[in-house]
Amino acid sequence: MEKDKVRVRFAPSPTGLMHLGNIRTALMNYLFSKQKNGSFILRIEDTDPERNFDPSAKQILSDLAWLHLNYNEGPQKDGPFAPYFQSKRMHIYQAKLEELIKDKQAYRCFCTHEALEKKRQRQIALKMPPRYDKTCLRLTDEEIQKNLNEKKPFIWRMKLDDSYITIQDLAHGTIKFDLKHFSDFPLTRQNGTFTFMFSNFVDDMLMKITHILRGEDHLTNTAGQAALYRAFNAPLPIFWHMPILCNIEGKKLSKRDFGFSLNDLKNAGFLPEAICNYLAIIGGSFKKEIMSLEELATIINLDSPHAKGQIKYDVEKLKWINHKWIEQYDPEKLTQACLPFLKQAYPQVDQIDKTELTKIIQILKTDLITLNDIKKSLQFYFEAPVIEKSDIVALSEQKIKDISLILEQNVKNIDNRNQFIANLKEESKAKGISPKEIFSIVRIALIGSSKGPSIRDLLEILSPEQTKERIGKMVEIIKQ
Repeated sequence: MEKDKVRVRFAPSPTGLMHLGNIRTALMNYLFSKQKNGSFILRIEDTDPERNFDPSAKQILSDLAWLHLNYNEGPQKDGPFAPYFQSKRMHIYQAKLEELIKDKQAYRCFCTHEALEKKRQRQIALKMPPRYDKTCLRLTDEEIQKNLNEKKPFIWRMKLDDSYITIQDLAHGTIKFDLKHFSDFPLTRQNGTFTFMFSNFVDDMLMKITHILRGEDHLTNTAGQAALYRAFNAPLPIFWHMPILCNIEGKKLSKRDFGFSLNDLKNAGFLPEAICNYLAIIGGSFKKEIMSLEELATIINLDSPHAKGQIKYDVEKLKWINHKWIEQYDPEKLTQACLPFLKQAYPQVDQIDKTELTKIIQILKTDLITLNDIKKSLQFYFEAPVIEKSDIVALSEQKIKDISLILEQNVKNIDNRNQFIANLKEESKAKGISPKEIFSIVRIALIGSSKGPSIRDLLEILSPEQTKERIGKMVEIIKQ
């Protein structure tokens, strides 16, 4: 392994679905590794089996692949520090715990959850910061042995002193923690498994992680983990505690906010490129806003990022970026991306030649905000519109009659699109009817709306038979 090579990691827990917060963490770690020509490590923090939603992390792996966030080391790829599932690294954590115990930097805590909660509530009532009071640190050897003989459950806690500890943060600069303001935090759970704080630290230390990029909500954990680095006389990584994602109202994003989970966005028809693009530029200012992962890795300043406490998630901006990506997407890739949404509404879409379908989607893509919009945009292709006479009352009765006659006389020329359109323009002009007026009636006949694709495009999408039938029905409705 190269000395001084940048190594970053994304360490999700398989206890729920991927959401915007951890997607952004994964993205920024990925971009940082690309920008610094380093390594991006994926590690699965599955030390809490009771809460594991996705034990083998298949969904996490699938989501990262869909987002094109490819890692260098991790599950299914291995690497010099395998295994990359924490549940398979328990013996490593145990060995490191024993080192702390040997150096008298960890101690047993027999306090029950009820006793701890009672003390906590009392501290809050006295307007004191809730903090563990080191009760079990003061136990004598005899008291400890008595508790062990009685098989009282216990955890191991890290013993913090009253010193100061300093970290370097890319956004905040030097941050100094006074450890007397922090609790002696748990290293283990009563069932013998290891806590996030401890297992996370051990893996970061042993996997030689040089930079830790994570949400600002982890800042309180950092003091304890920095103390662990000092206890093992290991070099501290550099941190970046990134701004928290909030909704438009400034509240932390939650399941109630649309787009909170990646599944929300996938099911709504957002492209992976658009999601990554948006999450990378959110909270910043860029002359060019539509960028690929490669461009983002080059342009974003990851050496001294802004130190905002929170950034607001704006779904309207995400929609705009998604629309722009749809406009520039590779035609065949766009068709493949649209197909699942079309199949939901129109199973018969499989019968359309893919080249023909691609041509149609290219005509309609300017109206697509999300891929899901293709269902409504292409509805007219699969279902003839239901038209009422009330749909065309905006024009005078005479103009409507004249338009009906012009359409009836020219519908037979529909096979020659250019001639058909030219005839409509010429004959309607002679009757004092504008092109907009006659073509709005034609558009209503073909798709059920006066707004939409150009008549020329519609005549290209629909077959001559479909066009004749729909215009014929419009003429019948006008005659009624």
